[in-house]
Amino acid sequence: MAEYYLISQLPSLDGMGENTPVPITEERFFELCCRFLKEKARRELEDLSLLPQRQPEKSGSKLIRAWNEGERALRLALAKCRADKLGKPFDIKNESLPAELIKLANTAVECESPLEAENFLLRQRLGFLESLRPSDNFSEEFVYYYALKLKLILRIRKFDPQKGESAYRNIYNSILDGDKTEALL
Repeated sequence: MAEYYLISQLPSLDGMGENTPVPITEERFFELCCRFLKEKARRELEDLSLLPQRQPEKSGSKLIRAWNEGERALRLALAKCRADKLGKPFDIKNESLPAELIKLANTAVECESPLEAENFLLRQRLGFLESLRPSDNFSEEFVYYYALKLKLILRIRKFDPQKGESAYRNIYNSILDGDKTEALL
């Protein structure tokens, strides 16, 4: 019942435009969760990350396990495609990656700019997350779904195209010039 009160207070994240302000901060979201969720669910939220460990972690949530599995596979596919593009070896350690995931990763790797690739990957991740959306909108699983969606939206909003382009050019030029020092941003 507590999930109902929590979720009914959360603003919708559906249909947000690129320039629409995010209607809730992560801090406010976690503050609400602490008021309504039990300790076990709060711990799941505290451990929730957009960057899962290479070795699967245990979770009591079916949604979190599926997210971590999908995101881990996507990151392995991206690493493999980047390594292939550079002609370097990359060992995925007996893991098989679906052909459609390799194709998706290749598309991201071939994007014109890193920001374009990130936006492409965001759309893919949001689509994957939507496929995991629980049918019960008033459950702990929905709270985890909401938390991941919020994290994805907030992450892409932190990107600054001008700073990113400048950093990219700085690194690219240092590579072309044979400069072995790290690029300063």
